[in-house]
Amino acid sequence: MKNRIVCNMQNMAFLLLTFTTGLFYFCFYLVSLMLGVSLSFTVIGIPLLTYVMRSTQTFVRYERIQTKIYTDISIEAYEGKQPIEGSLWMQAKEELLDPRNWRAILWLMQKLIVGLVCLICAVILYIVPITLILTPFLMPFEGIYFMNMPIDTLPKSLLIMVVGIILAIFGSWLGNRIVRMIGNYTRLMIKAIKG
Repeated sequence: MKNRIVCNMQNMAFLLLTFTTGLFYFCFYLVSLMLGVSLSFTVIGIPLLTYVMRSTQTFVRYERIQTKIYTDISIEAYEGKQPIEGSLWMQAKEELLDPRNWRAILWLMQKLIVGLVCLICAVILYIVPITLILTPFLMPFEGIYFMNMPIDTLPKSLLIMVVGIILAIFGSWLGNRIVRMIGNYTRLMIKAIKG
């Protein structure tokens, strides 16, 4: 039982972390690429674009490690390319023309959509059942409603608690499947980036 609770907490944390990282990647790449392109006419823009492109390797490795820790899915290592020697202009040209960087940015920015789905799933599969299970304890407080039905008696609150237990069992099973799907998304992302 303790093992199952730990697994569910880990799954919920992974789903919420997927949303957080997806939001971060989307904002980071949207802002930094727009800023780099708009400042490319100055001295600052080209180095900014170069370092933003190099960040894809770090973020893809982080995604691999995060997925491996939370889901126990083995994903082959992502070996980034060797640092480019030469002038800043040559480095920028190589980084900007490397299709792996652009594929990585596309996959990492798509993680926002996956993260939004994960956030909705985490709320529905883990937080709602806990709230429903705690209904008998929350009943003394005024204003508890479930589907426009006031929960003002003990039998109603116990019925809602049973519904919460059923949802928790179903949510545990479905949450495990969704976490596996997200882990496979990371595996697919790394395969697509490698080409």
